[in-house]
Amino acid sequence: MSTSRGVRTVFVTGANGFIGNAVCGSFIRAGWVVYGLVRRPEAMSELALEEIIPVLGSPGDRSFLPSLLQQQPAFDVIVSVTEQWPDYESHFKEVMALIQALADSSNAQGVRPLVIFSSGCKDYGTTGLDGSPGLTPHTEESPLNAPDLLKPRTVNALKVFEHGGSYDAVLMRPTTVYGRSGSYYGLALDLARLAKERDEPLRLPGRAKSIMHGTHVDDCGDAYVAVAEADRAKVAGQCYNVSGRRYETAEEVGGALVRAYGLRHGVVFEPTDWSGFDPLVFLVDFSQWVGSDKIRDELGWRDRRPLFSENIASYRVAFEEFVKLGLGNTQQIGANSLTARFSKR
Repeated sequence: MSTSRGVRTVFVTGANGFIGNAVCGSFIRAGWVVYGLVRRPEAMSELALEEIIPVLGSPGDRSFLPSLLQQQPAFDVIVSVTEQWPDYESHFKEVMALIQALADSSNAQGVRPLVIFSSGCKDYGTTGLDGSPGLTPHTEESPLNAPDLLKPRTVNALKVFEHGGSYDAVLMRPTTVYGRSGSYYGLALDLARLAKERDEPLRLPGRAKSIMHGTHVDDCGDAYVAVAEADRAKVAGQCYNVSGRRYETAEEVGGALVRAYGLRHGVVFEPTDWSGFDPLVFLVDFSQWVGSDKIRDELGWRDRRPLFSENIASYRVAFEEFVKLGLGNTQQIGANSLTARFSKR
């Protein structure tokens, strides 16, 4: 949605994160002026190279606001894609305080922003395995049944709709993303690499028929733009799932990894341990089919990138380059999980 000021502006938190950076890129390609919030000074140059205006700060340290709002006092859209664990609730309150400050400044300039807030499809909990009798996808009408670990996000994210009327809000629930710097799928690529180095089978935690429903991170970013550019009256107050055109199974992904890395001993599925947080278990064995007909039918969004198993060679090359360059937060997800997994053998 454009404003009377002509130039459309968006402020994105976590602009160097997995989804945040893709969201920034999608808005850039759609012709928006993008301001991206980052915590680390060294991340600012990465953003600038992509024509994202870098803003140094965090939701918990809003000392950057006076300078930012002097430069850009109003935003058409505010996108939040940051999370903090284990204390999600405190971080959420900081994010909401930041959103409110940006909205108040925008209101003073005659602009009512749209806030696009990110949660995730795991809010719904699991579905059955591929081939289970009566298997149906989660939709936006499905009950919320998140695992205990994610309940603080599930509960608090809905509070984005509880505000003083200074902005409109939309809640996004993307599936796990893949592509570029890998996100959780990077763990599967790393696991296959280690299996190749050790001449072992690829040992994936979970069940062969577990549903892995992902979305390429660029397609996910485009979904946020689709919401931002839609009729405000249509999207305000809505939730949208974002998922690929079909799901893959762990068996399908495992087979693609075996072929991509030339693993002589194939893939083996092992029992999972849900006693703690293991990101690889959440990736492979959180069986979940997610429907995204709503955003497709109402806003015309479509995913265009190949599925993970369809183009694993390209995704592998990109991930390895991100790791080599130390970009994209590739070391922040499951940094020790693979080492611990192999040390148990």
